[in-house]
Amino acid sequence: MSRPGTPMLRLAFLVPAGLAMLAGLNAALLLLGVPAPVQAPAWADLHGILMVGGFLGTLICLERAVALRQAWAFCAPALLGVGALLLLTPLPALLGQLFLVEGVIGFIAIYLALWRRNHDDVVLVQLLGAVHLLIPLTLWIWLPLPWIMPWLVGFLVLTIGAERVELARLAMPATGGRTLVLAATALTLTITATLPWPAWGARATGLVLGLFVIWLVRHDLARTLVRSSGLPRFSAAALLAGYAWLLVAAAAWLVAGDQRSGALYDLVVHSVMLGFAISMVMAHAPIILPAVLRRPLPYRAVMWAPLALLHAGLVVRVAAGDLAGITAAWRAGSVVNVIALLLFVGVAATSSLLGPRARPEPAPRARATRAQVSRPAPPDPTSSIPRSDS
Repeated sequence: MSRPGTPMLRLAFLVPAGLAMLAGLNAALLLLGVPAPVQAPAWADLHGILMVGGFLGTLICLERAVALRQAWAFCAPALLGVGALLLLTPLPALLGQLFLVEGVIGFIAIYLALWRRNHDDVVLVQLLGAVHLLIPLTLWIWLPLPWIMPWLVGFLVLTIGAERVELARLAMPATGGRTLVLAATALTLTITATLPWPAWGARATGLVLGLFVIWLVRHDLARTLVRSSGLPRFSAAALLAGYAWLLVAAAAWLVAGDQRSGALYDLVVHSVMLGFAISMVMAHAPIILPAVLRRPLPYRAVMWAPLALLHAGLVVRVAAGDLAGITAAWRAGSVVNVIALLLFVGVAATSSLLGPRARPEPAPRARATRAQVSRPAPPDPTSSIPRSDS
């Protein structure tokens, strides 16, 4: 019998996340008023929870469970995935909601166990990010989604932001961990303020979020790697585009304050959830998924196609749809976003099944002539540099 840590069972834990994503995209099409594969009007109201809690939450939780290497930790992504799927059934919605809440409690327990290992500031902030997921999923039992949306934003920003700090430690100052904790604390306070004081809480959140993004970009290695080639350039471009959309959301909150409906609400939600979070998923997928499934996900140039479609569709949705008020453009850009995400999943699956790309064989060396052999070699310009193997 396979243990929870084996690649096959890890893949099984990804199935509910994938189904939640597909259901969430189906719900998006229902919200847009365009033909959807499954005509289930009740799913439309579940779009945000399915994508953030069911898809991204399960995906991130599974990655953390793999990092912990404890069998009990895999209960958390299982509960999250099953909870999302239960919401799609005729059973009472409360059952799925309770499964989601229990899954996030397990998620927090995973972070607590990881934090006890080395008391790392990065893990502490990610733990706080999981708390940001627990609060809205609990409040969702009583409150509508727009009231809890800032907490879902906090979950994604703190989790992904801390991950970027962890990967950029060499470029960070010695006080980087402390700055991260202070930024996370400030963001938590402003998001909390959006409940009693929606207008000023949202503006304060926009300000803190904007400053946090600027600090992250300043120290992120993506600024350098975007000038390279291959996978580093692809990942860096996806990261920088994600940061740009997060700044758009921060600016909208800072200028307009609290928005719980209408065009600016749509702008903020999808700038964060699509422009930032999904772009970050695309950037990290060739690195994270092999670590989870122990199967390579080689970079291929075709990966640029879904990334470009994602951001092009979002530009149309936000600029021509939300800001200019052109409904047809808003709908068209949104459909392109759905296609982009499905295309990336297809490209990633195909790339993984095909395996690593074959490397070109080195050209055969020319056979040295007798004169070349007898000729003394020129002095090595690096001979004065100490070698690590000497």
